[in-house]
Amino acid sequence: MAASPVNQTSLHHFRSNSFPTRAYPLISEFNDQMSRLRCSEATSSSSASLSQKLIGLQDLNDCVDHLLLLPFAQALDQEQNQKWFNELLDGSLRLLDVCGIARDALLQTKECTRELQSTMRRRQGSKMELTREVEKYSASRKVIKKAMQKALKGMQTKLNSKKNEDLAIVSLLKELEAVTILVFESLLTFIAAPKSQSKSSSWFVVSKLVHPKRIACEGEETDANEFEKVDLALKTLISHKTSKSDYSIHVQNMQNAMGKLESSIQDVEEVLECLSRRLVKTRVSFLNIHHH
Repeated sequence: MAASPVNQTSLHHFRSNSFPTRAYPLISEFNDQMSRLRCSEATSSSSASLSQKLIGLQDLNDCVDHLLLLPFAQALDQEQNQKWFNELLDGSLRLLDVCGIARDALLQTKECTRELQSTMRRRQGSKMELTREVEKYSASRKVIKKAMQKALKGMQTKLNSKKNEDLAIVSLLKELEAVTILVFESLLTFIAAPKSQSKSSSWFVVSKLVHPKRIACEGEETDANEFEKVDLALKTLISHKTSKSDYSIHVQNMQNAMGKLESSIQDVEEVLECLSRRLVKTRVSFLNIHHH
């Protein structure tokens, strides 16, 4: 398959002739999936675009999983490649850890959101009761944001990994790890909901570092994500000092924003759970190579 201009934006456009004949279709599929992922609205902060990126990672992991079953992948277990094998194994464990951190944060946010929504439905007239619940939600968000920032920091130190050009499968697995880090940074940034997410997002900055001449294929920047909208609605509600009728409107806006947040958390959670299973499967395939 000829490399399209978009394909060339990946870290390496893997040539089929670096691999045995049986791997050709899988390599082409890997390149196509990688191109789609690199081109998936890099600056967008919506849950829908994030879900698409996570689904793209699932497809990439499927390709790699099939490649690891082919006999040539056994070269990973040779003594001279042991260092790379161990590094890739450690990398897969780190990614699973980050996946777990993100899933816990989404679950915690969903529970807090439901509690706050319940209070709003029961006690719409009682501002004091509502303020207490909002403060609880805000405190929980602070803890989550701190955890996301810590996880982001931990991942950034792993980006500058040396490449081994001798073994094609290692280069391909390294690219999979690098793009997974990019998507997970996008995920953690989405959950942390920084005030200015668009152009300064990790995905955008790291993408520029990884391939500065990247073809501009992403869409226009989008508005604040669902987390940010709830944070903004909360701030408006708490700082509100006008009439009772206006206050009711703010409460309604808050409920709408929280409903959308809960729905988008649900969507991302489902995709993330599937991806988590794929990451475990890829790790098992690594371990199987070692035990053969």
